[in-house]
Amino acid sequence: MSTLQSTKQVVKLVFFTAVLAVSQPMMAQNSNQLNFENGSRYSGNEGEDNTVYLFPDVNETMDALVKIKGRSSASVTLSNIDVTSTGFSKAFQPQISRGSVTGSSSWWMEFEIKFVNKNTEDAASIAEAYATALDIDGNGSRLREWDAFYGASSYTLESTTQLQVASVTGILNQLTLAGRQFTGVLSDFSGIDTTATQLMATNKYINTNTITVRLGATTTGSVSNTNRMYSVWFKNFAYSAPMNTLPVKLASFTATLNNNNKADLKWTTASEINVSHFVIERSIDGINFSDAGIVFAAGNTSANVNYSFTDNLSAVGATVIWYRLRSVDMDEKTELSATKMIRIGTKNEATISLTVYPNPVKQDLRVTIPATWQNKKLVYEMIAISGQVVSRTQSNSSSQTETLNVQSLAPGIYYVRVACEGQMLQQKIVKQ
Repeated sequence: MSTLQSTKQVVKLVFFTAVLAVSQPMMAQNSNQLNFENGSRYSGNEGEDNTVYLFPDVNETMDALVKIKGRSSASVTLSNIDVTSTGFSKAFQPQISRGSVTGSSSWWMEFEIKFVNKNTEDAASIAEAYATALDIDGNGSRLREWDAFYGASSYTLESTTQLQVASVTGILNQLTLAGRQFTGVLSDFSGIDTTATQLMATNKYINTNTITVRLGATTTGSVSNTNRMYSVWFKNFAYSAPMNTLPVKLASFTATLNNNNKADLKWTTASEINVSHFVIERSIDGINFSDAGIVFAAGNTSANVNYSFTDNLSAVGATVIWYRLRSVDMDEKTELSATKMIRIGTKNEATISLTVYPNPVKQDLRVTIPATWQNKKLVYEMIAISGQVVSRTQSNSSSQTETLNVQSLAPGIYYVRVACEGQMLQQKIVKQ
């Protein structure tokens, strides 16, 4: 492995680290790290969505197929799939740019890393994997780096972490996959230092063959150079004072409108560690939230626990309402869930049709379903004017309103089709 550069280059390096181990003890993991070297284009066109790159011999039995799943906009470009001139030679190091920005902006590129048996496309099962993001900071002015990992079973931070953590839901073509986004500070820390654990986050994966990550950044003003190099290195790290695992593993969270003009909020936890309570937060603009109620938690359990809360909306003067959960542990540390949204005053309309908005749409399309379809298994499809299904997602317990990311679709006319227990509804939209 090459040594880390003593100073940062033109681009800021953000290091991700992951080690995969198949039923190995902790001390043996470093010997099982995966090596991303000699990558080459396997299919597709260089730098475009759905292009796959092959990294052979990541260990004695596996290769890796890295797919560009999509990006937040066409302005996001891939400069290099794997930079080898700096950083770690055995790490996966894509370089991404948004170009210059003139104001507040957020962007990302999504990668799917699939492990396969050597010289095949057959999935290789990984019993245990660790993905650690290093040196998540900013450019010293208006830019913050952020890194989102999806499908992890838990994560670890240093107790003195400087990162902001938020729950996020949904990757391209998979609406309900939960993840965690780690956002750095504005300060630009010199060098890439693996002892700077306050800028690191370790994600743990169990029984998987695919890891999906979004590599992105956010600006609060104009920035002329957004070129960033990221690195995924397969290794686990120790923390001096770890804040181990997330206090709550949220299996599901839905918000629906009942027949009495009340919001029914339901959520299920798959595990809880020293959890005190949940605060239900409500917003009428999607930005500013206030407390709507509190529900006390089971506290410590590895079994599924179901919770519910009903919010009376008769005095709420808004037609769209957002909800989120804030879990609070015994040490008063908190974590936010993904945000859910419901609409008021459209119940009669929703019983016979879909409501989709905004239309035309650029990025996030919100789909409100009939009241009788809420909490059921639904399939959402985007269909081109030619009749081709261009994306399909599934929700096993749908909220009243779900959000579909259509950023990657080419401009044109599409149909949104939703199926529920043999019934089917669709609406025409215009993608800008």
